[in-house]
Amino acid sequence: MLELKRSLRVLLVVLAAAGTQAAQSDEVAWLAASSDAQIENAFAQSRTEKKPLLLYWGAKWCPPCNHLKATLFNRQDFIERSRSFVAVNIDGDSPGAQKLGARFKVVGYPTMILFDSEGAELTRLPGEADAAQVMQVLQLGLAGGRPVKTVLAEARSGGKLAANEWSMLAFYSWETDEDQVATAAERARVLATLASACPPGEAKTRLSLKALAARGSEASAAGAEMRRQVLAVLADSAAARAQMDVLTGSAVEIVKALEPKPGPSRTELLKAFDSALQRLEADKTLSRADQIGALVARVDLARIDQPKDTSLPQIPAEVREAARRHAARVDREITNGYERQAVVTAAGYLLGRVGLWQESDELLKSNLKKSHSPYYLMSQLADNARKRGQTAAALDWYEQAFKASEGPATRLQWGASYLGALVDLAPKEEQRIERTASQILTEAAAQPNAFHQRGARSLKRVGDKLAAWSKGGAHDDVMKRLRAQFAPVCGKLTKADGQRAACEAALKQAA
Repeated sequence: MLELKRSLRVLLVVLAAAGTQAAQSDEVAWLAASSDAQIENAFAQSRTEKKPLLLYWGAKWCPPCNHLKATLFNRQDFIERSRSFVAVNIDGDSPGAQKLGARFKVVGYPTMILFDSEGAELTRLPGEADAAQVMQVLQLGLAGGRPVKTVLAEARSGGKLAANEWSMLAFYSWETDEDQVATAAERARVLATLASACPPGEAKTRLSLKALAARGSEASAAGAEMRRQVLAVLADSAAARAQMDVLTGSAVEIVKALEPKPGPSRTELLKAFDSALQRLEADKTLSRADQIGALVARVDLARIDQPKDTSLPQIPAEVREAARRHAARVDREITNGYERQAVVTAAGYLLGRVGLWQESDELLKSNLKKSHSPYYLMSQLADNARKRGQTAAALDWYEQAFKASEGPATRLQWGASYLGALVDLAPKEEQRIERTASQILTEAAAQPNAFHQRGARSLKRVGDKLAAWSKGGAHDDVMKRLRAQFAPVCGKLTKADGQRAACEAALKQAA
């Protein structure tokens, strides 16, 4: 009997191990990279295996990144497709991540770039799109097409493009382009040119909507024909579903481009938009994040002519109740941690947008222990308090968020936010401001790559805020001590990678 029990225990261990291996093989084999050497090894593997390389740039706390993990990276078709490319993950808080961010011209989280096996950038994937659509764009890139920059150049010169190339342009992640194929200043014009040249179909519709969103409000409306096309999309459930991310993410911009001024014509457009958004909000084929995004867009349109920072907006009762019900439902139903970080943070924001501040606070507080990045929710609580004029509570939450934040780039970002709030809301608290600034500078000095990308921008914010705070010679003693602390940091940095220049710029601004 004893031997039988031992045999059963051994069998159970073997089965458990086999199950673990099966589970591990049923996921994407991401290669973590935080240095140039690791990136070069990944590209060498890509060349050797003659496979494209997909680079994912994200952060633990980032809600859209968590949305990708909950809706795209766990899809079986994505997992299977990942075997045909080298998957590389750059966590924005890994030691050399921000330096790599500068190398690949990536700023916003998340960014996904597909390279060919020789290291040429093919396209940037639209992380904001529906997961199934992202899969289609990924497949277009993997099919061996030309780089999107080449395709765009041919389109702009009047060349003839294949249907899949028009789709690649339409679904390109223009929001994370970072001037790689078109500068921000020319983007609206480029998109409008592409929309005009593209053959009729889903790609043309998408390019037209993106051109409107990039254009924004101008002295005159975009035109009656464009207005009719948008109304047709809004009235067609399938067409609106296909353009979901553009309609929900750029609703206000599209309306203002078509109808710059309030009036009966804008009211008609807003009504059509609201009907389409209601359908998207109720569409069970969409992720919870996309459904709540449709509701956020409804609220944004309801606030379109109200002061941007009003804390007590005039919102239709039906929309306010929809926000309350939706927030309660997602909080009750979601069990996946990644999805919770993406959706509950959006729900907290939504409740604040309709003026339900107390309910927003309660939702966020109840999720602090459930979140793997509670400092993000603490920042939302700080913003809630600030918008209601609750200075002490706002500063307390900003401080808690900074203390709880994790990762070098994230800590500098959260620290800059806390310092900025102190300068804005409590400028007379010299000791608190000096203590916070000193801590941020001390942490920056301990990092080898503090002055790349996100870290550099955070420290520039610190310099800007201190400069405004000390304008006219105010707080001279504090500033002298901070400059004395910071000056040696710049001196130790090399000039080659641009960090010293960024450091000196921040120090000069603070001086």
